[in-house]
Amino acid sequence: MKVVILAIIIVAICFLLLGVKVLFVRGGRFPSGHTHSAAFRSRGIGCAHGTDAEPEKPKKSH
Repeated sequence: MKVVILAIIIVAICFLLLGVKVLFVRGGRFPSGHTHSAAFRSRGIGCAHGTDAEPEKPKKSH
């Protein structure tokens, strides 16, 4: 039973720490989970929504 209580306490602390900006900063929001930033695009990582909207390019045969 002590292990279960300890696990619940640890999970609660983690949730609080993840939400510090949201809870304590005026106008604070969670960061966007979308891959629209330049850092992702420079590595060739795109958003799934954008990939689905693009027409499929024909593959070159060798």
